[in-house]
Amino acid sequence: MHNARFNVFALLAIALVVALPLAAQDNTDILKGHSYPPLHRIIVPDASPDAGPTGTFPGKMKAAYGFNQIARYGGGQVIAIVDAYDDPNAEADLGTFSTEFKLPACTTANGCFKKIMAAGTPADTTGWTNEIAIDTQWAHAIAPSARIILVEAKSNSNADLYHAVDLAIAYGATVVSMSWSGPEASNEGTSDSHFETTGVTFVASSGDSGHGVGYPAASPFVVGVGGTSLTVSSTGVWTKETAWSGSSGGESQYETEPSYQATAQTSGKRGIPDVAYDGNPNTGVPSYSSYNCGSSCYTGWNQWGGTSIGAPQWAALFAIANSGRVAAGKKNLNQPQILLYPDAEADYHDITSGTNGSCGAQCTAGVGYDFVTGLGSPQANLLIPALIAAP
Repeated sequence: MHNARFNVFALLAIALVVALPLAAQDNTDILKGHSYPPLHRIIVPDASPDAGPTGTFPGKMKAAYGFNQIARYGGGQVIAIVDAYDDPNAEADLGTFSTEFKLPACTTANGCFKKIMAAGTPADTTGWTNEIAIDTQWAHAIAPSARIILVEAKSNSNADLYHAVDLAIAYGATVVSMSWSGPEASNEGTSDSHFETTGVTFVASSGDSGHGVGYPAASPFVVGVGGTSLTVSSTGVWTKETAWSGSSGGESQYETEPSYQATAQTSGKRGIPDVAYDGNPNTGVPSYSSYNCGSSCYTGWNQWGGTSIGAPQWAALFAIANSGRVAAGKKNLNQPQILLYPDAEADYHDITSGTNGSCGAQCTAGVGYDFVTGLGSPQANLLIPALIAAP
């Protein structure tokens, strides 16, 4: 498993940044805007994409966040991965990842994997295939019994991406993962309806531009995921976690404070993110991609960070909770963010240090809810039972 090559603290600087600054884009009409995957690749000294994976492997990630202490892994649930453009090799690359980390096979033939393309979707030329690889592989790593449907929008325009979200719902998704973010727009509330389907949970990355708010994480009907720097022991025991400087967050310009945040913050505006997950590329994760789209894509094994790696793993957490709820005779979660806040910090690693900018308190992680890491990262062994037990 190439563990001898794992040394996250020896990693070099970022080599690829896909996310664009949120404030640098037009914000007049949400449907005329575009979204981008908050994704960062790093160069590992003496490593080769052909040599094997580096980073935090699934076993350590599961141990760090308590997934290794739960009994269910998403059986009966459907996680939809919504991304832009077509990755022709997505299923094969998921197979390579699953073999490497001894995960169950997830294929079209065994009913675990399905790819859906919007009409006219072209093959990727921009690098979204790397995001597709991460999203499918890590959703499967955390919830290996859940089915995965990969829904590919024909472009990264918001109109096309939201249409792909609608397709995901039509094909039976119970959880939708959106590892992308774009600037807010004054009419973004008109697009919130895409995320209001009863019995479906929506998860989105907060963005990787530091302080600032992106959409759809800003929607009150979406669970927004920020980023942290995670430190684990050699056996995967959670040791320390701080706010990652790239984690976007703050107060929405246009969405009002939802009632479920009333006990956490009193700005009057929707606060982002709701929760957090490892996002620092130095403590990031491996994924495998074989599709060569030119200079915008990276093939072989590469190590990645960004808030986009947290979205599919939080989606997997909700799928696992849904599986337990169904087994208990209950319905799937509906807007679980309503349930995330009442437990305060009891079911989370509270992130109390680190910043994502120089704006003072709003850019600084602290005790309880903050606008950099939300409620914190999951203690899945506590949070999942709490979600299962909720009415």
